[in-house]
Amino acid sequence: MLEIAYKNFIDNGIIALGGPAITPPHDDFWQKVSGAVFLSKFSGGVPERYKPQGEIRFVDDWPSVNLMERKDDFLAVGGFNSPYWPGEDTKLCLDLIKKTNKKILYVPEMIVWHHRRAGLIAHLKQVGGYGIHRGYFAKKYPETSRRILYFVPSIFVLFVTFSILGASIFPQLNELFVVGWLVYLLALTKAFVDIYQYESKGIAIAAVGYTFLTHLWYGIRFIQGFLTSKLISRLR
Repeated sequence: MLEIAYKNFIDNGIIALGGPAITPPHDDFWQKVSGAVFLSKFSGGVPERYKPQGEIRFVDDWPSVNLMERKDDFLAVGGFNSPYWPGEDTKLCLDLIKKTNKKILYVPEMIVWHHRRAGLIAHLKQVGGYGIHRGYFAKKYPETSRRILYFVPSIFVLFVTFSILGASIFPQLNELFVVGWLVYLLALTKAFVDIYQYESKGIAIAAVGYTFLTHLWYGIRFIQGFLTSKLISRLR
């Protein structure tokens, strides 16, 4: 890994490198299910953060679990001088790019092993932390956080709410709600297919259930963060 990093740091215009964080093969079943949720664009949104995918390319936001920065530049921008966690990495990446005019490079071969949360509650706590901070950042740091990808789970939450309430209040919209659910089931099916490329069938099936709850909880917490006037982070 260090050799890969060294080779890509030769260009002085590269200020940081990011790579995938892979679930270790000896993690237990539910840890693997937690990690599997992030292996498809239709479940977790950014699978290249969790499996090597695609070519080397520039990115503007990367999780600190596998992020290397040039020390001098890291110190020059104030390092992790942020009151937010999780979300400290989004703030750092913004500082690195805006204050130095250098770039962050995604290197798919630069991997680390990263243990996942064991159990549904721990998984949802982690996802909820991501959601509330991303929702708040969509207002505070729109450069990299006000993107449709991050709003999709909240749109789904609103759809679920209106489809349940609207079934009796607006029966004329029931066909539209049915179409919406069919589209979502197709998305879950595609997520299953993607996850099954990397994990066993049992893990892929369980990950589909996790995905549904992940979308709901992330979406709810994103809305909460977006409506929060001043977010105070707390370590879990």
